[in-house]
Amino acid sequence: MQEQIEALVRQRIEGAAVQASGDGNRFHVRVTSAAFAGLSRVRRQQLVYEAIGDLIRDGALHAVTIETEVPAGA
Repeated sequence: MQEQIEALVRQRIEGAAVQASGDGNRFHVRVTSAAFAGLSRVRRQQLVYEAIGDLIRDGALHAVTIETEVPAGA
């Protein structure tokens, strides 16, 4: 599941560095991307949710904590 989450986020968010950790259907996802520059915290999280939405809808992923960052200098 970890690799699947990371791949989905990388596909949807340009230049994303992604770290997913957890087990079962509960994960913590940390995403760093220059694509987040100028976006609100809520909008950043929405982009990540959009990337993994199918996993949430089908129940494979139940609880997600999302942390987003803009890389230094972006």
